[in-house]
Amino acid sequence: MSVVSAHEAPAPAITLGGVIRAVGFIGLGAIGVTVGLSEVLARAPADTIDFGPPLIAPSIHFPLGTDVLGRDMLSETLHALAVTVTNAGLAAIVVVVAGGLAGFIAARLPYRIGFVLRGIAGILGAIPALLLAILFIGLASRGLAPLAAGLAVAPLGFTRAFDRARALGQSRHAEFARATGISPGALLRRDLTYEFRDSFLSIAARALAAVTIVLSTVSFLGYGATPPHRDLGLMIAAARDVYFDAWWTAAVPAAALALFILCARLAAGLDEGERA
Repeated sequence: MSVVSAHEAPAPAITLGGVIRAVGFIGLGAIGVTVGLSEVLARAPADTIDFGPPLIAPSIHFPLGTDVLGRDMLSETLHALAVTVTNAGLAAIVVVVAGGLAGFIAARLPYRIGFVLRGIAGILGAIPALLLAILFIGLASRGLAPLAAGLAVAPLGFTRAFDRARALGQSRHAEFARATGISPGALLRRDLTYEFRDSFLSIAARALAAVTIVLSTVSFLGYGATPPHRDLGLMIAAARDVYFDAWWTAAVPAAALALFILCARLAAGLDEGERA
């Protein structure tokens, strides 16, 4: 064995979890490209009525069929997916900032202040995010549904980030850093850099999955998106009267929604039973 080969660094091990996360991110990337090209791929503008005969089953001329108003299901699903992804992205940013980042900073505040905030977030996190989102939308407006969904999911992200930051602050390397005279501000910036560098993508993907479920559900219940800017949840709700007679009107948007959430969950690398 040569000297060069003896000192070569071992190749990083490929784990099942890493492969699953990679598949999730590749799926999210593909969905992002599809959303970016939705105006090109769609054959009709959003909410175009009488594009074809009503309730045509999937065929050569209409690959995903038409709905009760003669709208092309392929075009409508692409437009609705774009709305869903955009709103979920905005809501996920709220979760990352008001949840993950705020929780990490709160863990470095004076003991009582930090744990009071942790207690408030814990109480809000015990309430189903869907109910919180509906409450926030009722206090504001349906146009602020992405903000409401982000704020509804943020308490779970806050408590998770707070607990991780407390554990990190009590670790041996943190005690050693304080003993060497590193200021609390410098230690905070360093830990924040490492925390978000190592787990930012997982935090964002976890938030994306959670807020997508909330946003789609509130739209299904009539508290979210409004035509012509329909999202996938509203498309599923609009098809409720013909679920059994024209299965594709609900199955197509439901499949697109399930695929988006699945990719986000895989990218987050969640353990079984995690809520958000």
